[in-house]
Amino acid sequence: MLRTRQPTRLLGPDDVDAALDLCARDPAAHVFVASRILDGGLGSGSSAAYGWFDDGELEALVWTLANVVPVGTSTASWAALAAQVRKVRRRSASFLGPRDEVHGLWRAAGDDFPAPRTIRAEQPLLASHTPPSQLGVRLDPRVRPATIDEVDLVLPAAEHMFTQEIGYRPYTGSPAFYRDSIWRLVRAGRTYVVVEDGRVIFKADVGSVALGACQVQGVWLTPQLRGQGLAAPMMAAALEQAMLDHAPLATLYVNDFNAPALATYRRIGMERVGTFSTILF
Repeated sequence: MLRTRQPTRLLGPDDVDAALDLCARDPAAHVFVASRILDGGLGSGSSAAYGWFDDGELEALVWTLANVVPVGTSTASWAALAAQVRKVRRRSASFLGPRDEVHGLWRAAGDDFPAPRTIRAEQPLLASHTPPSQLGVRLDPRVRPATIDEVDLVLPAAEHMFTQEIGYRPYTGSPAFYRDSIWRLVRAGRTYVVVEDGRVIFKADVGSVALGACQVQGVWLTPQLRGQGLAAPMMAAALEQAMLDHAPLATLYVNDFNAPALATYRRIGMERVGTFSTILF
């Protein structure tokens, strides 16, 4: 009982089930945090997440490694969780997650963080349970999982996508750490590619898997091939394989100003189920 008298505290191994139950209230929105928990993120000595308790029950949490990601938070918990988030401001690069929660937590804690470089206030959260082929969408047969010996082919595509999306390169100096993150995705069968003439021309990653959901990220088509009607069949094939290989509910979020991507995702059967926001600093 002593552990739950305080409204907030670090979460640990004993909190895994409660934290996953909290994420399971909205798997499409919270698959990222749930997957990190399943990967051992709340292990002994972890400082990855703080929970907010009401009458001894975990009712909200915030993930604080690299990104500040709220789960189940509300006006009742923002002030208390903001006090904990301030402690980890030096290791965080963004706030991201459900729009209302992100902005509520930012209002409570943002004065202690650097001024935002970018605020992406409206990012449609899309999801689908239906394989695109069942909707009559053509699948590009060239899309397949990348192999370990193709990591160095994936690297420039991943770097280009990240730089274009975020506004700066994903690493400084040696690419070894970034390459290792790509290697891990490829090893797990979570990177889908089209390779032509010794280079990757399309890729999509499954960044998170948990609670019967998988989150697609890092979608990229080489600029020379954009606007030719290739994106939809490639993305449809990647989505279909991700739903078969990893989880039946596929989800992703996209910037509202990215009209071509939104059109592609609608074409392959993805529907809006919520709204995310990202605050980059």
